Amino acid sequence: MTEPFIHPYIPNTAPAARQAMLEAVGAATVDEFYADVPDDLRLHRELDLPAPLVAEQDLARHVTGLLRRNRAVEPGKLFLGAGTYNHAVPAIVDEVINRSEFLTAYAGEPYEDHGRFQALFEYQSLMGALLDLDVVNVPTYDGYQAAATALAMATRITGRRRILVVSDVHPDRLSKVRDYVRPYADVVIVPSVGGIADVATIGSLVDEHTAAVWVETPSHHGALEPALRGLSEIAHRVDALLVVGTEPLSLGAVTPPADLGADIVHGDIQSLGLHPWFGGAHAGFIGVRDDPRFVMEMPSRLFGLESTDVPGEYGFGDVAYERTSFALREEGKEWVGTAAALWGIAAGVYLALMGPRGMEEIGDTILSRTAYARSVLTALPGVTATDDASHFREFVLDVSGTGVPAATLVRELRTLGYEPGLTLDADRLLVCVTEQNTQTDIDDFAAALAEVLEGVKA
Repeated sequence: MTEPFIHPYIPNTAPAARQAMLEAVGAATVDEFYADVPDDLRLHRELDLPAPLVAEQDLARHVTGLLRRNRAVEPGKLFLGAGTYNHAVPAIVDEVINRSEFLTAYAGEPYEDHGRFQALFEYQSLMGALLDLDVVNVPTYDGYQAAATALAMATRITGRRRILVVSDVHPDRLSKVRDYVRPYADVVIVPSVGGIADVATIGSLVDEHTAAVWVETPSHHGALEPALRGLSEIAHRVDALLVVGTEPLSLGAVTPPADLGADIVHGDIQSLGLHPWFGGAHAGFIGVRDDPRFVMEMPSRLFGLESTDVPGEYGFGDVAYERTSFALREEGKEWVGTAAALWGIAAGVYLALMGPRGMEEIGDTILSRTAYARSVLTALPGVTATDDASHFREFVLDVSGTGVPAATLVRELRTLGYEPGLTLDADRLLVCVTEQNTQTDIDDFAAALAEVLEGVKA
C-alpha cells in the first residue's frame, strides 16, 4: 500500500492531523468544512501542481530560477499603476523602519514596547493634519480593508443597509467590499457619467434607507470628483453619511474630502514611503472627526498621549481600548490585526520628512505631469481620452481609433523597455504618471508609442 505523502513544507498534511482538525470543528470531510465557499468558486478537481521538491537544495534552486525571471523596469519607463504605485522612497524611511525595535515589534503594550506607540501616535497625528480630521486609526491590513471597514462603520452608525457606489472603483476593491459587508449591507452601483458622479441620479436614489454614499476621488481611473460638497448635502439631507476614499499624496494639492463634507475618509498609504514590492507594501487608513458616534465604531487600535503620575511626564497608550476586538474578542464588531503597523511608521517618517511644503510640491508635480501626459498622448492619431474630468496620477486612453488592440500595444512597448499601463479591455489602457516620470520620460514614451503604432500598421 502506498503511504500518504506528508509534505515537508506545508503544515497539517499528515492524515491524523487533518482528521483531528475536522473533528475539532465538527466536519466530516474537507468538502463539508468548506461548505460556505460558493460552488462557482470551486475547481471541482485537484490543483495542477508539480511534484513536491522534498530536498531543500532542490527547492532553493527552483525558487532561485523563478526569481531570475523577474526584470526591472527603469522608473522613467514605468507607467503602470492601478493600485500599486512607483513613488520615490527617501532613504531615511528604510533606515528607520529597519531598526530592530520597529521591524520586530508586534502587538505589545506601552510598558514593554518603547518607541513604537509614540511612532504610531506621530503617524496618526500627521495623517490627521493631512486629512484635516481629528482621529486616524493605526493602519488596517490594506486600503481594501479600510474601505470595507469604513462602510461597515456607516451601516452601524446609521442602522441602515443600503450603500450607493457613485464613482469608478477598482474591481478588486469593490469585490472585497461586497464580500465584507454582504451580511449587513446592500451595495448598489450608480454608474458614473464622464468619469464622475451622476449627481442627478444619485439625488433621486438617496432615501431613508441609505446608509452611505461612497465616492472614490481620485477614482480607479484617476478622475477627481468635483461634486463632493453637493453629494454631502444630498446624503446629509436624509441623515446618510458621505464615505470618501482618497489618495493621501494628492492632498497637498487638492482640498481634503473632510473640508467638503465627508464623514468618513479612507484610503491606502502605499504611496507614502512604501515600495511597490512585488505587488506593494499596503496599509489602510480611516479618518473621522472627534465624535464618539464615529470613534466608538472604529475597530482599529488608536494610540493617544496621556500624562502620568510623574509631573511633566507623558506616555502613549490605547484610546478607548474597550471598543476593539482585542478587548471584546468574539463580541467585537469587526476583527482587525496589527500586521501593517510597520507601514504606518514608514508613512509617518515620510510625512515628517516631506512637511506641508513637500506634500504641496509633490501633489502639484503629479497633477501637472498627469495633465501633460494626457495632452501629449492624446495628440497621437487615433488616441483619445475617455472623459474631460481632471485627473490625478492616472487616466484612461481609448486606442480604438488606432486600429491596434491595447494588449498589442502593451506587448510591443514592453520590447522597448516600457511598462505602459494596464489594459482595461480591447480598446482602453489605464496609464499612470508619478513624480518619477519626468517631462522627458513622457515625451520619450509618446515617441515610443507613435513608433509602435507606425510599425504595427506597416
